[in-house]
Amino acid sequence: MNYEEVFTVHVNIMKTIELKNDDGDSVVMISFSGDVSGRYFYGVVLDGGIDTQVIRNYGDRHTLSARYMLEGKDHTGEACRIYIENNGDLHKQRKDGSFRTFPMMVTNSKALSFLNHELFVGEGVQTESGVDIIIYRWI
Repeated sequence: MNYEEVFTVHVNIMKTIELKNDDGDSVVMISFSGDVSGRYFYGVVLDGGIDTQVIRNYGDRHTLSARYMLEGKDHTGEACRIYIENNGDLHKQRKDGSFRTFPMMVTNSKALSFLNHELFVGEGVQTESGVDIIIYRWI
């Protein structure tokens, strides 16, 4: 199976809120901003981006679920928005700290209508200011 890079979301972490219980479980909600660059789209992360991570005491579960909206221009120059729900399992991180995600997207761009129904995979890579999420399209 082949893939192509669609765009990269450059996430800048803003604030975290944490909950811990007596069982050793924790939930971390991370608000973020950022910008997006790539072949098909460039723009910014709108206010309200949040990544919720649930870390279970047993160490076998560390999930993330990020939801955010992008605003910018598609590759034809048309203004558009893209909603992303990106889910992943962080307990399966690689030795270099990178991790996989599975984004689902909805857009109002006619040129990017493939985002509404095709399969995608994301790769999270740590950066100095947060994380880069590189989104790939399976072709």
